[in-house]
Amino acid sequence: MKKILLLMAIALPFVFISSCGDDKDKDEPVIPDNHEYVDLGLPSGTLWATCNIGATIPEDMGDYFAWGETAPKEIYDMDNYKWYNSSSDKLTKYCTDDKYGTVDNKTELLPEDDAAYVNWGPMWRMPTLDQQQELIERCTWQWVERNGVYGRLVTGPNGNTLFLPATDYRGDNSLNNVQSIGAYWSRTLDSGYPSGLYFRNFEWESVYLFSHIRSNGFAVRPVRASKK
Repeated sequence: MKKILLLMAIALPFVFISSCGDDKDKDEPVIPDNHEYVDLGLPSGTLWATCNIGATIPEDMGDYFAWGETAPKEIYDMDNYKWYNSSSDKLTKYCTDDKYGTVDNKTELLPEDDAAYVNWGPMWRMPTLDQQQELIERCTWQWVERNGVYGRLVTGPNGNTLFLPATDYRGDNSLNNVQSIGAYWSRTLDSGYPSGLYFRNFEWESVYLFSHIRSNGFAVRPVRASKK
């Protein structure tokens, strides 16, 4: 019963420093920074990647990640979610209410838990809620089919464009809402609902921010450090 209550709560809302003398840094692999991005002319200066993590072209769905995890997997549920203890039925990180887990008051993913930072290197991060909101408010959105893939063509204030495929999302071991919605994680926790995360979700006629169960697998479209 406790586990059911926790899942209900979850579903309610969705500096890189280098030291020349540090031997540990020498042993860490260097991630090539060869990912393309587009400048949409946004006021914040945010640069958006042209592909999802795990994709090689904009139309590819790429990999799916549970929120706060940095590698894709076969099954997406709470039992194998990294920041959940099934024995205690509690969250172990990114929690602001002791009813749901260990309180740490962290409301934004740390770099080591950020799929973009870990997979693409220190110049890249998962977007914040504010960056996603800016993308909605400052750009025009058109539902299109591109090379057989449905998604949104996003046009920035300067006329440059970005294509976001309708990625759908993974729950358990299945792909849900095939080619009907796009679900993209931000790195921001909804502090009003400690078990919910904001993500990008769009359908034919609407583009909006929402939240979802953090153990589900969503796509990630990274952003690059602002040019400002």
